[in-house]
Amino acid sequence: MIRALAALLLLIPLAAAAQGFSPAQRAEVVEILRQALRDDPSILREALAGLEAAEARGREEERRAAIAREGDALFRDAADPTRGNPRGDVTIVEFFDARCGYCKQLHPSLDALLQRDPNIRVVMKDLPVLGPTSVLAARALLASHRQGRYPAFQAALLTLRTEPVEAVLRQQAERVGLDWTRLRREMDDPAIGRRIEANMRLAQALGVEGTPALVVAGTAGATFVPGAVDLPQLERLVAEARAPR
Repeated sequence: MIRALAALLLLIPLAAAAQGFSPAQRAEVVEILRQALRDDPSILREALAGLEAAEARGREEERRAAIAREGDALFRDAADPTRGNPRGDVTIVEFFDARCGYCKQLHPSLDALLQRDPNIRVVMKDLPVLGPTSVLAARALLASHRQGRYPAFQAALLTLRTEPVEAVLRQQAERVGLDWTRLRREMDDPAIGRRIEANMRLAQALGVEGTPALVVAGTAGATFVPGAVDLPQLERLVAEARAPR
């Protein structure tokens, strides 16, 4: 009984809890709480864990609603660079930064997944969150899409062990067959800047807090996945996305 009372009162805002109690009654309740916490400190831990679980459920519900609301921007924007099967039954949206170490860690797993499963489509969303050099790399990547070389250029940048400064971008661009003069000119196109801004707004709407972040969607719905995952985890997420409703 005391445990239940303490947990309940910990979940109620102080002002609401005070309503309807006399000063003597409030003092008695406070003393009961203090004694209960002295006798069993796990009450507080359990109450806090319950609050955290409720907040996590709320965030997940908000994210599911955002994914449904932003479905066109996430999955069906024809201007987005893609890999894999254009008609795949599972779509993986990847928010990434070309300088992000965890994105570099994820890339081989995504490659392996696409090689194993011919029915997956990957949508790339450049999200340069790590500073001006990341923005420069994102501009170069989006400009490379106009020459049809985005996947090859992305792979080159995600395997780099040096910073993608302009000289390095030029070297890697020419290595994968891009016209550097055209690429450098188009990197400054305002439309590319607007594209990056749109990705930023979309990430904010979904509650993306860092890179990489994935949205894995299929007939069973969509799942948000923060952080890098390995190949077995990717395969499990894909299987879950294909599961019958």
